[in-house]
Formats: sequence, structure tokens, C-alpha cells
Amino acid sequence: MKLIVGLGNPGLKYKNTRHNVGFMVLNAYAEENKLKFKEKREFKGEVYIDKNFILLKPTTFMNLSGDSIRLVQNFYKIDPEDTLVICDDFNLPFLKLRLRKKGSAGGHNGLKSIIENINSEEFPRLRIGIGLPDENYDIIDYVLSKFTKEHLDAFKKAYKTTNDIIDDFINDMSFDLIMNRYNTNESL
Repeated sequence: MKLIVGLGNPGLKYKNTRHNVGFMVLNAYAEENKLKFKEKREFKGEVYIDKNFILLKPTTFMNLSGDSIRLVQNFYKIDPEDTLVICDDFNLPFLKLRLRKKGSAGGHNGLKSIIENINSEEFPRLRIGIGLPDENYDIIDYVLSKFTKEHLDAFKKAYKTTNDIIDDFINDMSFDLIMNRYNTNESL
């Protein structure tokens, strides 16, 4: 069983914000594959459950994402290495993808919560660049600000690649091969 998690904040207030990249990617994957999320309070999230994989959007808010992931992993006996976490990264140029098998939180509070809840830094992650703000911009304000229409349009073109990454992960492709295939020096 594979678990694919998109990180974000619930509610219309946060729709299309930079910090909700994970939600946006999972929504695009679900739309492409005609899948419907259902609210599951026992998992503190919205889920789509298939016999081979689970899509999860935690509704705990970003800083508590690990609570939801731990509940799903424990219930379905899913190992950290079978959990792909998708999130934003302001240290990467806009739409640059970075896949890693493990690592620190790197200042990302969602990843920090996951690491604390599952007691491991060893889980695959797909970080998607949202670009650095101007030097006068507060980081928190930046990640919680909405994408421009141009950025949203550019993002739509990236969904083909993110959907392919999710499919490859679900279909048990080696994560080393997934990293080799999609980690490039270029943005999408």
C-alpha cells in the first residue's frame, strides 16, 4: 500500500496559496483520474482510498500535518518509505522539482511535524519550487499569499509531470529511478 500526501492548509482562505502546492497537485491528480476525496475525521484529513494506494490531504493545518499522516500509516500499516509527501519549497525556483528519499525539514513546518510524528526523516518527498520572495517580504506572508493567474496557468502545465511521478510511485517504480527521471536542473 502506498500513501501519497499533499500538504496544505484547509479552507477557501488558503486556496491557491503557495503553501498549498501539495493540495493543488493531489487535486489535479484526482481530477485527471476522476477520483473523489472524502472527509475522514478519524484520519484528520480528506482521503481517497484504493486497494493499492491512498491519497491524503491533512485537514490539520500545515504545522500539524504529521498527526494525520501518522494515523493513516498506523491504521494501514504503511511504512515511511511507502509514503510520498508533496510540498512547497521557497528555496527552489518556481516550478523546479526536487525529489529526495530522506532529509531534514529544511525549515518547512509541515515536514517538521511529519518527522516528529513518525520519528523518521526517511520518507520520499517531492518538493516543488515556489520561488524566493523579495528581500523585503516576510516568508510567512509570502507562502500564505495567493499565486498570480500567470503562476496558476504555468502550474497547470506542470500537472502532467506531477501526475506521472505519482503514477510511477504507486506502480512501485524504484524511487532512485523516479529521482533520476524527474530531478533535473531545469524548472518545468
